[in-house]
Amino acid sequence: MTLAPKLLFADPKGRVMEHPYLLATLRSGEELVPPQDKPIPLPSAGRLVHLPGRLPVGLHPETGELELVREMKMNGKTFVPSAVGALLPPGYTRTFLPGEVKAEGPVLPQWAYTAAAWGEDGPVAWAIHTDTRSHWDPERYSTPELKKLVDAHLARFPGNRVLKQLTTCAMLYRCFTSQNIFYVRDEGAIPASVMCNARCVGCISDQPADGPPASHERMDNGPSAEEMGVIGLHHLENAPGRTMVSFGQGCEGEPLTRWKYIAESIRYMRARSSRGSININTNASLTHGLEALFDAGLDAVRVSLNSAVKDLYEAYYKPVKYGWEDVEASIALARERDAYLALNLLLFPGVTDREGEVDALARLVKKYRVDQVQTRSLCIDPIQYLEVARDKGAGGEPVGIRELLRRLKAARPGLVIGNFARGLEERRNAGVRR
Repeated sequence: MTLAPKLLFADPKGRVMEHPYLLATLRSGEELVPPQDKPIPLPSAGRLVHLPGRLPVGLHPETGELELVREMKMNGKTFVPSAVGALLPPGYTRTFLPGEVKAEGPVLPQWAYTAAAWGEDGPVAWAIHTDTRSHWDPERYSTPELKKLVDAHLARFPGNRVLKQLTTCAMLYRCFTSQNIFYVRDEGAIPASVMCNARCVGCISDQPADGPPASHERMDNGPSAEEMGVIGLHHLENAPGRTMVSFGQGCEGEPLTRWKYIAESIRYMRARSSRGSININTNASLTHGLEALFDAGLDAVRVSLNSAVKDLYEAYYKPVKYGWEDVEASIALARERDAYLALNLLLFPGVTDREGEVDALARLVKKYRVDQVQTRSLCIDPIQYLEVARDKGAGGEPVGIRELLRRLKAARPGLVIGNFARGLEERRNAGVRR
């Protein structure tokens, strides 16, 4: 007989332990629920983390009642425990949040906290393996030779401001897309902007004084078109396989605020090479700027959104001089220009999978014949996002993340669900009907 996973908690030193008898609980939006939707073994590159200031909530196996764990006694010492969650490697999408209640504590750092527990054979997490391709395997990154590769690139392009930022991102933040520039493979990052026209609640590169520490630091001076162009060109000409360069990274603002420079850099690259794909990751706020990039040779766009419902979208993004209508106009333009159209869907269990939210996303995917939905577990303190989403967006009960993804695929035959961008050859083989 399979035993239900046990509740995990952490002591004040962050040491993780299983509860002697309580079972794990899960959070779906505002609700705490019993274990469901069978968990998976914690991936080898995943890890357990404690949530300071959050009390764990367990399920009593005999009474079926939820129990808030206010204190624990271990080895003769009594302490206030912290809830425990999991952080997952790329390629996984969480289905539930940790079962916890806020006590006194800070705003949590910006990570995608996932429900975790102790199973019969070790730690488990509630997640789906949504992209099984191995080229983003963490073992392929931060390897011993990376520093030499970085130094070689810096010597090849001395004084280049794009490389200066990418060096920080690759070595300090261990950003995979930045490291790809130095490994000369797959999707390589081209940071472009220091400015942003949104004030996203969960922004990882700019936070207010009372917010959590920003996990990345932006460039202090935007690079020139040629600086971006030469780095992108080198990658396009030399990276094998699924060669791609992407504007718009987590370490910067909104790239479309510098669309004129990006357009010039694309023309620089395309005048010298037809290899690979040129993509932009964007909030899609400036439709005229996006059109100029298509004119220059952009062939792929990934639009970031947390909802296809205006009030919830704008509550999270806090747009400046644009709105949801502009985002949708840019999505329509991308389809009109026959670009590869992906959505960077910021998923939050219990909110994104509400019945009405699912319906709105399915309509969007169907109407604009979206090619791919890249699922992205939203990196934010769960309580912080619940405060943003309260009384916003479309209503209805959560249907579950698995059902959300099933309905999106049903709405758009051939839709790719995954976590990573697709190269040109992968797009041709995907079988998406335009």
